[in-house]
Amino acid sequence: MIFEQTPLQNVWLIKPKIFGDDRGHFLETYRASQFKEHGLDYDFVQDNISYSKKGALRGLHYQLPPASQVKLIMVPHGEILDVAVDMRTHSPTYKEHYATILSSQNRYMMLIPTGFAHGFSVLSDDAVVSYKCNDYYNPELERGVRWDDPELNIDWKVIDPLLSDKDRNLSLLEDLSEKDQF
Repeated sequence: MIFEQTPLQNVWLIKPKIFGDDRGHFLETYRASQFKEHGLDYDFVQDNISYSKKGALRGLHYQLPPASQVKLIMVPHGEILDVAVDMRTHSPTYKEHYATILSSQNRYMMLIPTGFAHGFSVLSDDAVVSYKCNDYYNPELERGVRWDDPELNIDWKVIDPLLSDKDRNLSLLEDLSEKDQF
């Protein structure tokens, strides 16, 4: 695997080595020892799968301590624009985002640490997103920021996105209270 540090501290783009032949291909998506070599020593405790249609936009979500989650995201089917937003108020990259294409073609993965909001938009006809988390989902500590927050200025690569009521009604950054931030 190739580990590439993104412009946001501790957000990694991970490119697995793909072994292909006339039958198809094989790749490893996680090997603890390789992650540890890069200082990424996490005990993943929950795996999630999301299926979404073209134009769906999910996010931007995060969880507060003590249930903050590190996420390792991959796309076994389809193509998404995956986005991480730095929510750490004392970080030099606070409010900055990193976006990249994850797909079943490139097989890239993104590791998003605690202190970041996460979201994605579906660019293909449909997509399956799989992600590992190092802590359990905790609805009491879940927070979010609106996908179209003008302070973030994210180009989601979709027009008229399909949104859940929850995501449509998330707060803007300027409206978050101190207790809803890192």
